[in-house]
Formats: sequence, structure tokens, C-alpha cells
Amino acid sequence: MHSLLKLAVASVLAVSALPAMAQAEDLVFSLKNGTSSVLTNFYASPVGVDQWEDDIFGRDTLAPGESMSITIADGRRTCEYDMRFEFEESSDLDTTEDTQNLCELGEYTIHE
Repeated sequence: MHSLLKLAVASVLAVSALPAMAQAEDLVFSLKNGTSSVLTNFYASPVGVDQWEDDIFGRDTLAPGESMSITIADGRRTCEYDMRFEFEESSDLDTTEDTQNLCELGEYTIHE
């Protein structure tokens, strides 16, 4: 009976550890605006997804020279993301897109 109890406890511990192992890690990096214009919208979607996810900034903007910590916690297990940067309407800058491996990215600077 004692070995049955050990087996039951081991099974419960193994099952309770599964959800923690199954979760993908959040992607965190610093985004710096290296342009002379205000960055108004920032989108990131996994490569191969046909539509842009929600604007990561929400109501925030990123002024020239400023940095912001970005966290992508979408639960996916992918590293390659397409990124889209939109600037204020009065800017001379066009919308810019890029693809990066966000798992390896510590900092990203958007340039003109």
C-alpha cells in the first residue's frame, strides 16, 4: 500500500507540472524609436499569419529617441515575427515592415 501511495503522489506531481511546461515563454525586447517622427502604432504577427494582430501600443506612442519595453505574450511557440511600424500622419515617413527572430532580439531600433 505504501508504494501505491508513492505512485499516486508522483502521478499528481507529474500532471501538475505539465501546464507549466506547456506554456510558451513571453517574448520581451526593448523597442527604440531612432527616427525623427512619433511612432503611433506597432504591430507584430507570427510569420505566415495573414492579418496583423492588435496594435501593441494601444493608446501609447513612442517619441523620437524614446525606448519602450515590449512584451508579446500570445502563447505561441514561434520566434519569427513580422513587424509593422506606423508613424504620425504629419510625418514624412512611410509605414515600415520588417521580420525578426524575437526570441534572440534584446533590442530593436527603428530607423528612417
